[in-house]
Amino acid sequence: MAKGETSAADIRQKTPDELSTLLLDLRKEQFNLRFQRATGQQEGTARVKQVRRDIARIKTIQSEKTRAEKPVSAVAQ
Repeated sequence: MAKGETSAADIRQKTPDELSTLLLDLRKEQFNLRFQRATGQQEGTARVKQVRRDIARIKTIQSEKTRAEKPVSAVAQ
């Protein structure tokens, strides 16, 4: 696993509030990286891909957790 990348197992152990906070932090970092690229200040481009994948990983696990919390009858309808 690459440096700075968060594993799915680590993310699954976090509470929904921690996931929301982590997602917000990653979105801020993504914004800053886009801003750096636009102004020509970005040195490494690999971090953009890592952040994008970490965001997707967190959102996937968040949706899995919300689906697991719903009762079976609500899912069937």
